[in-house]
Amino acid sequence: MDYVKAFLIGGLICALVQILMEKTKLMPGRIMVLLVVTGVFLSAFGWFEPMQKFAGAGVSVPLIGFGNVLMKGVREALKEQGFLGLFSGGFKAGAVGCSAALIFGYLASLIFQPKMKK
Repeated sequence: MDYVKAFLIGGLICALVQILMEKTKLMPGRIMVLLVVTGVFLSAFGWFEPMQKFAGAGVSVPLIGFGNVLMKGVREALKEQGFLGLFSGGFKAGAVGCSAALIFGYLASLIFQPKMKK
C-alpha cells in the first residue's frame, strides 16, 4: 500500500506541475523554484513530516523534498551557529544531493556520449 500512496501523491504533484506548465506562462525554472519554496514552507509550518509519513517517496523525491532538506539544514544550523547558520545551513544540507547529481550526470555523459538537440 505504501507504493500506491507514493505513486498517487507523487503523480498528483507531477500532474499539478504539468497543469502549471500548460496553462500558465511560467517558465520551467520558475516552477521548479516554486516547488522548492513550497517544500520550505511545508517544512517550516510542520506540515511536511505528516505528508511524508503518509506518502513516503511520493512527497520526498520531487523538488518539494529538496525544499524540506534545505529547511532542515537551516533549522539545525540556526540552533548551532545562530544567525550565521541562516546562510550556511541550506548549503551544508543540500551539498551531498547536488554533488551526487553532478557526479552521476558527468559519469552518464561519459558512458552515453550525449549530443546537442537539432
